[in-house]
Amino acid sequence: MPDNESAAPHQVAHPGDPSPQTCIQVARQAAILAVTAADDAMTAMCRSRSGAAARLEAAMHTAHKEAVEAEKWADRAEQYADDPTMPSSAPLYCARTAVDHAVRAQSASGAETTAADLRAELERKLTAAEYAERETERRREEAEREVEERAATGMDQENRDRAARNRYLAEGHVAALGWTTGHVRVLEVAESGRLYWRDGRARQAAQTGVWNGGRRISRERTQDLFAARFLVAVRQDDRTRVLTPSPMGQVALELARLHPAGLHDNDRDAYEARFARARRRHKRRDDQKAAARALPPLDSSARNLYRKPVTLTEQRARAERDAADRWEDEGGYCPEVSPPRPIPRHVEKAPVLIIRRPPIPRSAVQPALW
Repeated sequence: MPDNESAAPHQVAHPGDPSPQTCIQVARQAAILAVTAADDAMTAMCRSRSGAAARLEAAMHTAHKEAVEAEKWADRAEQYADDPTMPSSAPLYCARTAVDHAVRAQSASGAETTAADLRAELERKLTAAEYAERETERRREEAEREVEERAATGMDQENRDRAARNRYLAEGHVAALGWTTGHVRVLEVAESGRLYWRDGRARQAAQTGVWNGGRRISRERTQDLFAARFLVAVRQDDRTRVLTPSPMGQVALELARLHPAGLHDNDRDAYEARFARARRRHKRRDDQKAAARALPPLDSSARNLYRKPVTLTEQRARAERDAADRWEDEGGYCPEVSPPRPIPRHVEKAPVLIIRRPPIPRSAVQPALW
């Protein structure tokens, strides 16, 4: 072995480093694990068939080589701990090297690399100042990441988590709706407040409040969404009905936007998906077809768990509105009314009038005996 491998490189010991006894124990335990892995590799090679013999033999030789190195470094840890000429960090270096060889021996044999857990025992314990410095650095990095996330998403941590939960909900419930992109477009028009029903036709008004003309919207999809209570209708004076999303329809629309992959390509695929679900609930063929033609409602768990995330811009606007409402509720500023004058701190006390009454005779307060 070359001379430069017989001695550990010079390192400076730091406060909190493990003791030499701890390093020796860890190195010995690593050597035991490495030898065990080499023995297991040899046993596997002896029991192998001809097809895997070459691979297992190579693994056995590799594990044996790493086990020998682990034992050597464990011996050096004991030698360097007793040698006053060696640096105080030499046993720690030997123990770390022995653990590395043990991990490689277990990996070569195909065993679980449990030797890697020994590295935690060799970690240096931080001082109070170092721990505080590391904690400050961690908080600074978290603050920087939060600034980057807010700039990218426009939401704080709480609402980003809420958006992630909504995406998970969408992945589990959008496909069960049996929708196409056409159903989403109908609901989006209703969300804009321009979807209306008149003379048996659904149309998108060119302007909100003008219920005349406009682009035609799918009559069948509008009827299906209304029958499934994803839409609600408000009757106007001229018998026109304005259609808007119901609370369930609004949640279903938001989920469909989060998971468009759950939508079907065409009406036929959507019908087949609904028919497959209805087949498990109905026995008669006619009942299955009738159930497949109708849109199923959104699952109640999705309705209860969905929470719309609020962006930072919406939070600031809401705070400004709340502040303005609170100012008006408290009276606001009246330029015609002068503010009340403060009460002076020093107030002269009025003189106290003391009235002296003559004493009451004792006979008047004593009870009568007859």
